[in-house]
Amino acid sequence: MINKKSRNSMRQMRHTRIRTTLHGTAAVPRLNVFRSNTGIYAQIIDDESATTLVSASSLDKDLKLENGSNIEAAKKVGASIAEKAKKAGITKVVFDRGGYLYHGRVQALADAARENGLEF
Repeated sequence: MINKKSRNSMRQMRHTRIRTTLHGTAAVPRLNVFRSNTGIYAQIIDDESATTLVSASSLDKDLKLENGSNIEAAKKVGASIAEKAKKAGITKVVFDRGGYLYHGRVQALADAARENGLEF
């Protein structure tokens, strides 16, 4: 019988493979996305100093979301992270999809962040 690895472990392998080439700096930080069954989270990270500069998630009270795990929630989180980044003086980022396919909620978050002023 063939033992199949779990989806999450395969995602983590893809993410580590992506992270070998993707690196956020102080000038161009990394926009990281994490997607769970109940929500979606985004962070802008400076890898040189290992600090999170800005973060947003579907759990934030100011977004007032009923369901945090759909495309509408991802769009609001993308808009929120872009607005917070603008306030912090960040305009250009490197997009890190976290090993997920660029499809659905991840794509909606990225498109909303682009529409609200982030460049990547």
